[in-house]
Amino acid sequence: MNEANDKSLRDQLLALLGAGNAHLSFEDFCKDFPVEKCGQRIEGLPYTAWQVLEHMRIAQWDILEFSRDANHVSPPWPKGYWPSVDDGGSVSQWQETVVKFRHDLREMQDLVADPSTDLFATIPHGTGQTVLREALLLADHNSNHLGALIAMSRLLQGGS
Repeated sequence: MNEANDKSLRDQLLALLGAGNAHLSFEDFCKDFPVEKCGQRIEGLPYTAWQVLEHMRIAQWDILEFSRDANHVSPPWPKGYWPSVDDGGSVSQWQETVVKFRHDLREMQDLVADPSTDLFATIPHGTGQTVLREALLLADHNSNHLGALIAMSRLLQGGS
């Protein structure tokens, strides 16, 4: 791949991971979310907003660490990717999760942006995955759950 195409691909991946593009970005979502309601249960939904955000954080951390650390051990599936159903979350937990989420997202963005990262090379300790695949997986997973959080936010604020 030539240098211009490599830079273009990295720029597109970084935009996908952080900018939102065709949907609300994580940062814009956080500005309007009613944090005081993050642990409130919504009828008909199995998780609180904090539980969904914490799931996103755990999955993101796992994808990041898998991408860069051959000694990383993923949590057991699926239980290890979700907080306890009995822990609905609190304002302080929400704030802590947001800080950790931002940190790990920045770390993944740094990995993708680093020209020494071969986006197409097979991750040696994986089963055929590449950093490109992991970045796309992360963007897809975050987008999916961010959409759920946006809907939950609207419900917690009384509709619309």
